[in-house]
Amino acid sequence: MRKIAVALASIVLVACSGGDNEDLRQWMNDAAKDIKGSIPPLPQVKPYEPVPYDAGNLIDPFKPAKIGTEQKKTGGGGLQPDLDRPREPLESYPLESLKYVGVMTKKKVSYAIIQVDGSLYQVRVGNYMGQNFGVITMVSESEVALKELIQDSAGDWVERASTLLLQGQEGKK
Repeated sequence: MRKIAVALASIVLVACSGGDNEDLRQWMNDAAKDIKGSIPPLPQVKPYEPVPYDAGNLIDPFKPAKIGTEQKKTGGGGLQPDLDRPREPLESYPLESLKYVGVMTKKKVSYAIIQVDGSLYQVRVGNYMGQNFGVITMVSESEVALKELIQDSAGDWVERASTLLLQGQEGKK
């Protein structure tokens, strides 16, 4: 039965494919009679004119600048960090990575216990920590207060107050 269905399908296909198809060819010729192929001309290409660039007299966008820089060069003064002093171990770490885990008192001097990278350090008022020249101004039971020196957009050194809260106290303030 299957062989007969295949044979009939092939006969029908052969019968439909045969023939002259003259009417189809005539229609195609009539439809293509009025069509004219045209390609639009290419646009006019303008010659390239290079623009000279001289960066010698421009302000460097990556250096802080401010109106009145001439006054700063002559006057100077203001706050500046002491770059000649020996750096302390906790100045190698950003303030965000330091954890205040405890406090102890020896001879009426409070020492903060700071943890970083699994090591513990004792610091007191006057010690430095953080990468912004932060000097410890106060050690209490709940926090360590620092005074940092940072550069503003004009290149001037300004003070910023920061605190480290005791490890369990972060969410309470």
